[in-house]
Amino acid sequence: MGRHSLPDDAAHGSTGSAPASARRRTVALATALVLAVAGGTAVAVQRGLLSFGHSCAATAVRLDLVASPDVAPAVAAVAERAREQKITSDGSCMDVRVTARDSYKVAASFTSRSRPDFAVWIPDASMWVDRAKDAAGSATVVTAGHVADSPVALGVVPASAKALGWPQKTYTWAELATATAGDDKVRLGTADPAHSATGLLALSCIGKSAGRGAEAGTRTAALAKVLSQRVSDGDGQVAGTLGALDTANSRKGNSSSHTSGAVVLSEQAAFAYNAGHHAQGADQGVRLFYPKDGAPQLDYPYTMVRESGMSTDESRAAMRFLTLLGDSESARVLAARGFRAPGQPVADALPSAAGGSSPQPYASASADPPSAQELQDALGMWTITVQSARLTTVVDASGSMAATVPGSGGRSRMDVTKASLLQALAQFTAEDEIGLWDFATHLDGSRDYRRLVPTARLGDPSPGGRTQRDKLSAAFAALRPVPDGATGLFDTTLAAYKEATSTYASGKFNAVVLLTDGANEDPGSISRADLVAQLQKLTDPSKPVPLIAIAVGPQADADEVREIARATGGVGYQVTDPADIQAVILQAIMALGQAQHHG
Repeated sequence: MGRHSLPDDAAHGSTGSAPASARRRTVALATALVLAVAGGTAVAVQRGLLSFGHSCAATAVRLDLVASPDVAPAVAAVAERAREQKITSDGSCMDVRVTARDSYKVAASFTSRSRPDFAVWIPDASMWVDRAKDAAGSATVVTAGHVADSPVALGVVPASAKALGWPQKTYTWAELATATAGDDKVRLGTADPAHSATGLLALSCIGKSAGRGAEAGTRTAALAKVLSQRVSDGDGQVAGTLGALDTANSRKGNSSSHTSGAVVLSEQAAFAYNAGHHAQGADQGVRLFYPKDGAPQLDYPYTMVRESGMSTDESRAAMRFLTLLGDSESARVLAARGFRAPGQPVADALPSAAGGSSPQPYASASADPPSAQELQDALGMWTITVQSARLTTVVDASGSMAATVPGSGGRSRMDVTKASLLQALAQFTAEDEIGLWDFATHLDGSRDYRRLVPTARLGDPSPGGRTQRDKLSAAFAALRPVPDGATGLFDTTLAAYKEATSTYASGKFNAVVLLTDGANEDPGSISRADLVAQLQKLTDPSKPVPLIAIAVGPQADADEVREIARATGGVGYQVTDPADIQAVILQAIMALGQAQHHG
């Protein structure tokens, strides 16, 4: 073997854990040069422009390798070194062809009938390997080692970082999310957790950090709803949303709902961002907050795809290439692109180049990896919470809604209810569809209800240059109790439910949200038993429209609203303080949506 080859027996038992001296990374290399060479190599390899000398061409073992786009250029540079130096596996040269593909797309491509067109896969996180196993069976993919690590943190533009106390002030995940998500001066953004390990790991950690219980779950869901309005398709796009809220752009008056002053991203992505913005000056780079309750890791598993028809030579070459990725030369290439060595202490220079600074806990132990169930729960919560909704909101306008709420400074039930509804409205996106009814006895001739605002997309235009959201906000604000009006609950509930089921919108979370502060008081209406029977007949499991019934105040009949709601597969609640309505609505949507998702 040539002098550049490692002993073949070093590959036979390799798990990707080379000695510490061989795995040690350094960032002393000239970053710009390595980035340029590695990036050019990746393009050349994918286009098939690189070739062996004549002596290797006849015996080379071809290995098709798919890697996450962030690590693919470094892996391609190592593959090219193997070509140039004629590094061998069992006496044969290695022809490693590297292709960059998004990890979520690769994971989704695995099915029981699929035949992958690659032998080795390096996604950015082990969660994708688990997902592939679920789709195609555990024997299909086997993790042989890990190529690199990169902690997940929060990148913030300089002006926002200063406002948040960087680097002296440290935060938990929940505290970071709270401090940035609701602040329009910062604007927290993320890659879509359905497509991004970075986004999903962070969301899982935020939920875990927030604690257990319905209240914590509601806060996390509310955060998810805010984040959904500032989400990027993938990791490759999220860093590009940074910087538009910095001082220079603020002076120019730039503003966009798709720009962020803070984003969830990996340390390596921050490193790459800062390297690309170095020429613009130090103030253009990102600063990193490392949560003090631990940062989850992207762990870049080196995965053998067993059902792709690998021969013995290919399998041995794959293990040989894994060993090569762990040697000192490859370590320098990976470190120069901002990757940490798996399981090794990190040199201060790497986090510093990525935007980290003491006392941010960049060198402390990482967070325990979320379990598969925790990740699934986080993804389910995200999917349901950010799913577009179609809601018909039905509000009691009977005279009792004028009663004063204790401890509210003299405000009536209707006043507090309206304020809570307006807070809830702010959590919904332009794609959500919401309408408004009110009800009291004989409110509209012989009918107990009025359709104040037809259900439509909040982003749809409305006369006068307004939107459906503007129209709804005005209608909520205009709600008034009807003097001497009684609670016409049953007829109203049936009418609203009939309309909601007849206008069911596929692909959305459909529901009727009913708020009442009393029991049915219309003697001429249908009975409770008739209402429940008719609701059950209207309910279609293939087109679910649950009723979310909220009894407001001590006079409301909680048992009545629960029975009515259950007839539709919905839920009933009682709140003593109308200010809790916003949280209850969001909690109900999350609980019912998850039930539909798992059902």
